[in-house]
Amino acid sequence: MSTVLVVDDDAAIRTVVAQALRRAGHDVTVADSLAQLERALAVSVPDVLITDVILPDGDGIEHVRSVAARFPLLPIIVLSAQNTLTTAVRAAEVGVYEYLPKPFDLDVLTRAVAGALARGGMVSEDALHDADRALPLIGRSAAMQDVYRIIARVVSNDLTVLISGESGTGKELVARAIHDLGPRCAAPFVAINMAAIPRELIEADLFGHERGAFTGAATRNAGRFEQASGGTLFLDEIGDMPMEAQTRLLRVLQSGEFTSVGGARTIRVDVRIVAATNRDLSAQVANGQFREDLFYRLNVVPIALPALRERRRDIALLARHFLDHAAVQGLPRRQLATDAITVLGAHHWPGNVRELENLMRRIAVLARDEVIGADAIRTMIGTHAGPEETVDVEIGQAVRAMIDRIARENPASLDDGTLYERVIGEVERPLIEAMLARHGQNQLRAARALGINRNTLRKRLDTLGIDIDNGADAQRARETERR
Repeated sequence: MSTVLVVDDDAAIRTVVAQALRRAGHDVTVADSLAQLERALAVSVPDVLITDVILPDGDGIEHVRSVAARFPLLPIIVLSAQNTLTTAVRAAEVGVYEYLPKPFDLDVLTRAVAGALARGGMVSEDALHDADRALPLIGRSAAMQDVYRIIARVVSNDLTVLISGESGTGKELVARAIHDLGPRCAAPFVAINMAAIPRELIEADLFGHERGAFTGAATRNAGRFEQASGGTLFLDEIGDMPMEAQTRLLRVLQSGEFTSVGGARTIRVDVRIVAATNRDLSAQVANGQFREDLFYRLNVVPIALPALRERRRDIALLARHFLDHAAVQGLPRRQLATDAITVLGAHHWPGNVRELENLMRRIAVLARDEVIGADAIRTMIGTHAGPEETVDVEIGQAVRAMIDRIARENPASLDDGTLYERVIGEVERPLIEAMLARHGQNQLRAARALGINRNTLRKRLDTLGIDIDNGADAQRARETERR
């Protein structure tokens, strides 16, 4: 029987985790502090250690570093309510096997323990980053926790990363986080937007040019690869790169060498590549618009950034962060009323996080009152509709846009008997999200409005991966039932 040591100062969590692991066949010991952890280790070393981050007598991650040094083969799983990128990165850097943000799924934890026992721990020799480093990304939703875990695992190596996501989701922020939190942080971070450069100048911009290489080339210019030597080169909107430039980029990724435009000397640089796109590169490969071999070279570690409407739990957190940041920059300090948060949660956010940031800056400058209410938000967004009208308009627009897209992609499918199921399948997620936002994330009220029971709604939330604050929802449900 495998042994598991669980360290958490919350008695309820210790009990629930211990019961789940015992049902899975493990021998479980519990501790509520670092002191108890050390006493348990002095008696025997478990097969797996599970520990919280914040403990009464110290920092769990800091202590994990010492434990990992003394017991390098001990798999360690870290649990944390401090669901930030910094926590995930720190956990990865001290050599933990897995990092799980709270609240976590017991099935996921049980599988993590099984995996740790099967594969053993992973120990890193990298030093810890400063725990007080400013957070490069904001968000505590389940979708962002997945992003944090991937970032934490790639910052210490040089694997090529491909970031995908809609415009405004923060792809460059992720690229900068990978650079700033990794061993190349002291070297240059160089970004180039493929969509912003004339196609005839892309190769000269990437690889540099010699004097006289073309009309107007009066001096030799180093390209972005040379400028990023030792650091990170961020290739934004890689899907807009012309085919001829794709061929040259592929050769550079394969050999690490290139020649400048008009030059004969071979140039070798040490650069980490992070690329980003708001396009479906797989579809572009299928259509012959993007090289398949280049796609596989770039897509070593994929990171898919969620749209803001897919992480609505983060909207209030982001909005307050942007207002605070505006105040630090000298703009008037503003606060958001509860009804303003509700309106923000119901908005579709076609411009994603960038749209929200710009809206908060606009509010900081133009709003008359310190506390911002729902009407001010609607005015700033550009609509005077109430919450009910906003939801109806967004759903109607989404359905019409969906049918137009289906008609463009496959006109015959409009008459093949599958249109209803296709549209309903795509409408269900935004419909449920919109009704949850309209009813303040209260599952009971949202289910009643949708005409389904609460258990059915819960099943659809799990199937669709929609993340909500279950604790807050339960409290709201109890209050509703009392009324």
